Amino acid sequence: MIILVDADSCPKQARELVMRAAERTQTRAYFAANRPIPGITGDFARILVCPAGEGSADNCLTELAGRGDLAVTRDLPLAARLLEKGASVVDDRGRIYTAENIRERLSLRDFTVGLAEKGFEFERTACYGKRELKAFADSFDRLLTGLLP
Repeated sequence: MIILVDADSCPKQARELVMRAAERTQTRAYFAANRPIPGITGDFARILVCPAGEGSADNCLTELAGRGDLAVTRDLPLAARLLEKGASVVDDRGRIYTAENIRERLSLRDFTVGLAEKGFEFERTACYGKRELKAFADSFDRLLTGLLP
């Protein structure tokens, strides 16, 4: 089992939590991004700097993913690809994506994107605080514990 992180958009606090979990469980964690991300350290954490270009980090994570792996991403199309490879997927706010709920979430996302393209504006919550980190930690730990041998 490996841990895969879409590091470009993952908050620092969530990345740090993943690194601590990787050390504690001695599980390799790969952080993929299109640029170097400072602070990726430890014996079990590796940064994968992918070539510039649309989807290169997503493609890297998808190629590495397999059944029984754990992935962290808020990118819904990437989450769908990772689920198809057999990985468990959680976002940095603790939402667990499954084969049962990903289509609905993608449909809602596409609808929202379509409205935004037509000029409708939406209020976005960019705040990432203690509540969001705790929700992520709880979901991440539950999935990690269920996947460890």
